[in-house]
Amino acid sequence: MATITLKGKPKPAAKTRNAEGEKRAPVRGKGVSKPRPSLAKAQAERAEREEQFQKAQAQRNERPVRDERPARPPKPAGFKPERSEPFRRDERPDRPRDDRQGRPAPQGGFNPDGPPQRAQRGEPVRRNEHRDERPADRPRDDRPPRVDQRRIANRGPNFEPPQRPQQRRNPAREVAPEDGERLSKRMSELKMASRREADEWIAAGWVRVNGKVAVLGQRVGPDAQIDIDPAARQQQAQLVTVLLHKPIGYVSGQAEDGYEPAVVLFQPENRWKEDASGIKPNAGHHRNLAPAGRLDIDSTGLLVLTQDGRIARVLIGDDSDIEKEYLVRVEYVGLPGAEPVPEGTLPNAALSNNKLALLNHGLELDGEALKPAKVSWQNEHQLRFVLREGKKRQIRRMCELVGLKVVGLKRVRIGRIPLGHLPVGQWRYLAPWEKF
Repeated sequence: MATITLKGKPKPAAKTRNAEGEKRAPVRGKGVSKPRPSLAKAQAERAEREEQFQKAQAQRNERPVRDERPARPPKPAGFKPERSEPFRRDERPDRPRDDRQGRPAPQGGFNPDGPPQRAQRGEPVRRNEHRDERPADRPRDDRPPRVDQRRIANRGPNFEPPQRPQQRRNPAREVAPEDGERLSKRMSELKMASRREADEWIAAGWVRVNGKVAVLGQRVGPDAQIDIDPAARQQQAQLVTVLLHKPIGYVSGQAEDGYEPAVVLFQPENRWKEDASGIKPNAGHHRNLAPAGRLDIDSTGLLVLTQDGRIARVLIGDDSDIEKEYLVRVEYVGLPGAEPVPEGTLPNAALSNNKLALLNHGLELDGEALKPAKVSWQNEHQLRFVLREGKKRQIRRMCELVGLKVVGLKRVRIGRIPLGHLPVGQWRYLAPWEKF
């Protein structure tokens, strides 16, 4: 068997130990590579940078706007602006002058039917003093139009003053009410947009009816073809909806009696860390953010704040049938004139089945029958309410009618959106794939 001998200098073996004799990791390429940080550390640094950016943006929004224009230099003492003398066209010695007003006298001598002479020079002349006296019982609409007789005399006896042209009206506004309904209302019924959004889109020229650009106040029939420009849809997609766990002590709408509205909790530091919507906060998200539904000041739970009129209509519209689920802690106090209940009796034992059936269907508030509800015992002290309407303090008033007193109320679901593990006082965005 033949042997093959390789010529050349042998390649030295790579050193795997340092000067102290310890084993070291192999080095790839030239130089020593730095260790890669862990994923958790990278995420923490990214969160810290995002928090610093949000703080800087909030400080920038709170910074007062300063006027960058340079200040005007102060005027010297005794400064007076120069005023030019008025130009007079009548300064000719051969033309008579009217000493009363500094104007040339009218040609043809004094007119006895004109305005009365005034003794003082410079006194203002009242307008329309040359008009004849009209009786008080003469209707104003029958008065002839004002015509300057001197101008007519200068233009000849056959001169007729020009008539003011009549303003052309938009035929779209002259449609009779019985011929259709307002376009914005029609769009709201078709759930294209809210009425406010529809008016804004019509004013922007984004709505077409039967191929023609619509106008504000236009009425349409039931068979009208309504087309929306994609720009309106893009603007609508940028609107956000916020889910907030409202604490006790905050009102849903405007501030009242010293209590703050729940919208003040919509701040970057109160955002839930487990928000998976992927929406980045923006200063424009605070604009036109309104609650879609009420939640009493002494109640807690899920509150919806939205910029989208479509979501507001779905939740609180006249034809809304979205379910709202509540957990209600109660105590039995009884009705006036009823037999007292022994102390220590649990509410679920004190409330009869007939009264529980009344909570489900059969009660009236403000003279109107309530819609059927789903009421059942969650435990010995707590009821579960599922309603499809939202009258003012409805659950508390329903419980009073059957001898119960509400000591705690929490809304845990609206439609298909549960409160979940959202902490009290924190919020999250409604994700694009979530629907009520």
